[in-house]
Amino acid sequence: MGSSIAASPVQVSCKGILFDMDGILISSLGSVERSWTKWAHMRGVDPVHAIRIAHGCRSIETVAQLRPDLDPEVENAIIEGLEIEDTDGVNVLPGVLDLLASLPPDRWTVVTSATEPLARVRLAAGGIPVPKRIVTAESVAQGKPHPAPYLAGAALLGFAPGECLVFEDAASGTKSGRAAGCTVIATTFSHPIETLRAAHYLIPDLTVVTAEVSPSGDAIALKFIPLPV
Repeated sequence: MGSSIAASPVQVSCKGILFDMDGILISSLGSVERSWTKWAHMRGVDPVHAIRIAHGCRSIETVAQLRPDLDPEVENAIIEGLEIEDTDGVNVLPGVLDLLASLPPDRWTVVTSATEPLARVRLAAGGIPVPKRIVTAESVAQGKPHPAPYLAGAALLGFAPGECLVFEDAASGTKSGRAAGCTVIATTFSHPIETLRAAHYLIPDLTVVTAEVSPSGDAIALKFIPLPV
């Protein structure tokens, strides 16, 4: 964990903001776990193990790891279908809509390990105003924790990675954002703190974050009190 973590109020300036989806903008844990449990039973895989390694990673890479003997494209399509059909309990997380409403729409986007059809279904189910362009599993050749997803997100917004701030909740995502050169803020309610050591700052959720756009519109100042570590 970086030495910049402190328990006093901080302000971080950036030009663009990159949000992970599941666990940051929306809660879809029930859908994820039900879908992976169904697939695991179909394929003779331990559901607990499947769920544990699936969080924050592209499903195509997860199925390839769990069943390397099967066609990952075929298995990925099965998983995607199960998840798209299951939106029960998909909800927007606290603080999200207020924070998004305070941001210029061209200064943020979503960087998710989900496929684009699944991401748009889940975001819509959570009532999130979906950006026209987002980074999804199909956007990159390598998923989180590789830096490619957040490099793509920064490029999509038109900024250098160092000018972007990442909100993440999973180990793979914090590592991806850090490796890309972004400032990473991780929420702590969905994964153990010890797995989030790649983050620069830790917060409980987005309710503690406020954003203020500079008069020129060139910069966004995010204010929050990080958790003591």
